Amino acid sequence: MFQQILNWRTSVAIVAIFIVSGTIVYSKYLAGKISTEERQKVEEWVEAGKFLINSPADADTRLPYRIIENNKDDVPIIETNEKDSITQSINLDTNKTSKDKNYLEKKLKEFKSQNVPITWVNPLDSSQHNLYYYGESQLLKQLTYYPIVQLIIVGLFIIITLLALRSSYRSSQNQVWAGMAKETAHQLGTPVSSLEGWVEMLKQIPANEKIIPELEKDVNRLQLVTDRFGKIGSKPRLEEKDLVKQINSMVDYMKKRASGRVNFFIQNHGKNKITAKISEPLFDWVIENLLKNALDSMEGKGNITIDLHELTKSIQIDITDTGKGITRQNQTKVFSPGFTTKKRGWGLGLSLSKRIIEQFHNGEIFVKNSEPGKGTTFRIVLKK
Repeated sequence: MFQQILNWRTSVAIVAIFIVSGTIVYSKYLAGKISTEERQKVEEWVEAGKFLINSPADADTRLPYRIIENNKDDVPIIETNEKDSITQSINLDTNKTSKDKNYLEKKLKEFKSQNVPITWVNPLDSSQHNLYYYGESQLLKQLTYYPIVQLIIVGLFIIITLLALRSSYRSSQNQVWAGMAKETAHQLGTPVSSLEGWVEMLKQIPANEKIIPELEKDVNRLQLVTDRFGKIGSKPRLEEKDLVKQINSMVDYMKKRASGRVNFFIQNHGKNKITAKISEPLFDWVIENLLKNALDSMEGKGNITIDLHELTKSIQIDITDTGKGITRQNQTKVFSPGFTTKKRGWGLGLSLSKRIIEQFHNGEIFVKNSEPGKGTTFRIVLKK
């Protein structure tokens, strides 16, 4: 699946490059063609205007008038004399001309930088001549910006395509994990039921009173694991539970599996009961995963602090350890399926924890802060 997405990204990028490149080349070709036609139009406009001024009274002026009329509201032109003083202008914003005295000077400077002026020399006096500076028509301006618009459209197309592919990949990935979880729960169900039957049989033998309670704990634990995996594939039922009690229970469970050199601290800011709607087995699983990660990072020695803080609209749970910490580079990867820094394990614990908190409990889970050599704090945020 990942290789397919990579191939799709490459294909989309190549198509985008061809589209943008083709658009830019063709736009430049059209712009050059229109620019040549506009210069020719300005030259015809200059000749037509001078013909009307110098033509005899009985001359046919229909064509010059038509040429001048055709350039109305098209190419902006500024005429200057031999002293470079502005004598007239056409196709410019008359409102700006009347409000801003320097408007024509600004446009003249702009036109000088855009095109080479057209020169008309008085045939009767060569010392007298006019220069005609012209700018870009609205059509040419729009064509100039067209590649940028096209680039934005292609960029949006690429982003939407990649987001769709990413969403499809995540959906497929979630289906795989859910399928694996359901299958695991199904496979565990039969031996767990069998173990429950054997425990009941062992209870009938008087010599087994001491081992039965421990066996029941382990069987119950297996039953809990089966229940957890079974709930991954479907939306669990959320119930109002006391988080203080839930967390204390999980800490007590983890204490028995930690070395005597690990200290656990629970801070609830004076509140003995803090309630929230949770799925008890799945929420316990998240806390267990975070505590296990904390124990692994400390390598049998250090402190784990669980800070439970009730706010106005949410409940924050910070789990802090004094372990080896997480590098900044890995902080964005720790929740990715398959990512792990351990020699053993599949890297699914934090990925499943994120799914449980965000998708099933509408909350958040993230690395609040971490520093290599000093420890890590994971934060869970649940809405009240």
